[in-house]
Amino acid sequence: MSVRGKSPSRRTMLMGSIAAAGLAGCTTDGGSTGASSARGSGAPSASSATATPTPRPTLPTGGRTIFPAHRLFGYSGSPASPALGRLGVGNDLNARVDEMLRQSTDFAAGRKILPVVELIATLVHPKPGADGMYRSRVERSVVDTYLAAARRAKGILLLNIQPGRAEFIDEVRYFESYLTQPDVGVALDPEWSVKEGQVPGRVFGSTTGAALDECARYLSGLVTKHDLPEKVMLYHQLHLSIVSQETDLKQHPGIALVKSIDGIGSPADKKKAYDMIVAQTPSYVRKGFKLFFEEDARSGPLMTAEQVLALSPQPEYVLYE
Repeated sequence: MSVRGKSPSRRTMLMGSIAAAGLAGCTTDGGSTGASSARGSGAPSASSATATPTPRPTLPTGGRTIFPAHRLFGYSGSPASPALGRLGVGNDLNARVDEMLRQSTDFAAGRKILPVVELIATLVHPKPGADGMYRSRVERSVVDTYLAAARRAKGILLLNIQPGRAEFIDEVRYFESYLTQPDVGVALDPEWSVKEGQVPGRVFGSTTGAALDECARYLSGLVTKHDLPEKVMLYHQLHLSIVSQETDLKQHPGIALVKSIDGIGSPADKKKAYDMIVAQTPSYVRKGFKLFFEEDARSGPLMTAEQVLALSPQPEYVLYE
């Protein structure tokens, strides 16, 4: 199976599962999620004029910068369907996170592991919905549940955005009340970003460096305004055509840019795709690598931790779906 794209059967299965899930537990309107009641231990709190100044918010593992001390390791998913990743399988989210933590130790390689729970928060659909955007957003209660699981693991939550016909920046802004917290970032999925007249699942989506940069600038502004620790802005890339004019994405204060290199296939095919996409990735973007428990295994043995860490450059984010 070629690693250059998800197989039509998997894409059909995914879109079918999304359609079956419907919009239960999701919203398609343009309203705000509201502020989460769950706050990280490093979040600012009110204090009186005579109280000791509140310490600056930190990452769950301490400190305010992610790299080079940490390696990110995570699972992705959504409660909408088992086809949507490891965290979408079964009903015991905490058990899956515990499994993730056990597996993460194989990938430390001299770094401190920062666990990642990647929740598909804006979910693409094969039908337009009331607003014609081919996407829905999970309810605040779902985000709260996944954020609580990430905090229990002393990790971070990444809100995965599959925008359909919506703009990335609009979907990111929708979750601002979460993104003002020190342990929440975003994961943009341009494979599911389509233009007017296109339908997700029938074509591969795409984005531009300028669209990614708009999100990075916005997140950097939140980091500065709220004195937050470094925040992850990740984007997935399946093949070269999915991100164009990538150098329009610039570095911004307080933002750790990461690219997760996607694709299904044998270890040899996945390595080939990794090398090809890395060669055209800006040097200031950290490199990540995604594996699929079921789909990759159909093309041969799932890559081991040793094989993943032998990639050059060594991935600084390892994600399983």
